[in-house]
Amino acid sequence: MAVFARLGLAVAGLVLAATCGLAETPKLKLSVLKFGTVKWELDVIKHNGLDTANGFDLEVQDVAGGSAAQVAFQGGEADAIVSDWIWVARQRAAGKDYIFIPYSKAVGGIMVPEDSTAESLADLAGTKIGVAGGPLDKSWLILQAFAQKQGFDLKAETEQVFGAPPLIFKSALSGELGGAINFWHFMAKMGASGMKPLVTVADAATDLGLDTETPLLGYVVKGEMLRANPELIEGLAAASRAAKDILATQDAEWDRIRPKMNANSDAQFTALKAGFREGIPNPGPVDEAGAAKMLKLMSDLGGEDLVGAATELPAGVFLQPGS
Repeated sequence: MAVFARLGLAVAGLVLAATCGLAETPKLKLSVLKFGTVKWELDVIKHNGLDTANGFDLEVQDVAGGSAAQVAFQGGEADAIVSDWIWVARQRAAGKDYIFIPYSKAVGGIMVPEDSTAESLADLAGTKIGVAGGPLDKSWLILQAFAQKQGFDLKAETEQVFGAPPLIFKSALSGELGGAINFWHFMAKMGASGMKPLVTVADAATDLGLDTETPLLGYVVKGEMLRANPELIEGLAAASRAAKDILATQDAEWDRIRPKMNANSDAQFTALKAGFREGIPNPGPVDEAGAAKMLKLMSDLGGEDLVGAATELPAGVFLQPGS
């Protein structure tokens, strides 16, 4: 009986230790768009246990829009969200201690119908252009600057229709538009559906002297969390990178997540996979000089409505090694 009692105590101790270990694993609540491409990466993280392997338990909260995610984050209902670093720079300039962890450098461009004769932006004069994301969309601003450099006023010489990405996607495929500017994954699907690229944002940015390796989208966390629990934030960054490594090299993982990708054909699936892989940022620190140049252009074009008081790159926007 004494032996059994000791065994019972030992088992109880092991259970208690395991329970305590589980209880000590910090939970990280991440609010993201329900149908955003980041959900693919997060699915890979959870499926492969990359969160627990890096010391945290990922909890994904779906939201309907980017503004809803920002409200949840600012109100303390989410520990992290996905946004662009220009928004983070604006918040830091306003005194908020937010930090950006690179997620993707993928950008869109302007697509035209398959039978379009346009060979340059100037050829779109007098046509109707669909623009996803609104008048302050970064791709729209960069393309305006690119056209201006060529002596063409893209905004004045065309009629713009602003709308949500799915609406612009459908309008473009229906032939209602002379051209359409959309996010990269809709651009990939438009290309797979027969449309063709006229100018990519990456090409326009290169022509403007911008660093196309600067990741635009990333995970946003608060500085207080980084200081209080640096291992948690480092774990998120490590899990994200590990998921990207899987998606960059393992086609079988793409086959597994295909049902979540809303790809209506093999061509769309292939284009989305290629676009995601192309958008994987290089490891290592973000080139802040390149980011500062991009912010200056955004400030010149979008003004205070876009960048707020962030006319120059605030210190601490990007999570850097050892920060």
